Amino acid sequence: MKGFIQCKRSAFTLIELLVVIAIIAILAAILFPVFAQAREQARKTTCLSNLREMGTAMQMYVQDYDGAYPNLGDPYLWVGRRFRWPIMPYLGVGQRQQAASFDSAAGQPSILLCPSDTISGNGFNATSYGYSASFYHTPDQINAMHLGNLRLALNDPGPGAVCVTQTEANVAFPSQKILLSEFYNSHQHPRSLVGYWGTLKDARTPGNDRWEGARLVTFADGHVKFIQAGKIHPSPDDCPDFHLTHDGLAGKDVD
Repeated sequence: MKGFIQCKRSAFTLIELLVVIAIIAILAAILFPVFAQAREQARKTTCLSNLREMGTAMQMYVQDYDGAYPNLGDPYLWVGRRFRWPIMPYLGVGQRQQAASFDSAAGQPSILLCPSDTISGNGFNATSYGYSASFYHTPDQINAMHLGNLRLALNDPGPGAVCVTQTEANVAFPSQKILLSEFYNSHQHPRSLVGYWGTLKDARTPGNDRWEGARLVTFADGHVKFIQAGKIHPSPDDCPDFHLTHDGLAGKDVD
């Protein structure tokens, strides 16, 4: 038919489709790690904010108690789910000790949980952070303690079973003494998350992975820092365990 113009429709060939798919895969391989790093950096920033708020709460507590740090006579006060109660009124999360979980009307979990901590969970007893045992034991007690004394204080009475209130005046190096710390190396770990003592072999024996990674910590002067495990002075059990650093409050956790 005269005047009829035949339009030829074009389409991708199989090779062109494969090239497009390959390009998308390459871009994804490049961008996904970047997105993951950005997400983790945001979580790390949240965790840093948590520790700064808890450090401020500790300072407010100390001011109200004549310079004394929390001491409830509980040798396990270093455990996250225990140390949080003395400073709870200063955190503004409104939790009650009888609450069933962080999701209840009693309060919000954000200050007490690190978003990168995939182990602690969001239950009532979950807290991602720990309070140094040196802030309610004397330097002489700390120097006599080992991991077993810290973890088995009541079942195996020893130098850590008795708590002695410490004050700001007892802290010789506030900018080098860790007050609060993440328990797990949530933001930097080559394999799985581990605590101060690594993957424990038993109640008294630390794991070979104890020096891996790094943690956010709050120092006694209130500043927060990301510290490599290898930068923390070793405990008597050769761990990055700021609870039992030699000389307690009379000593330093980092140089």
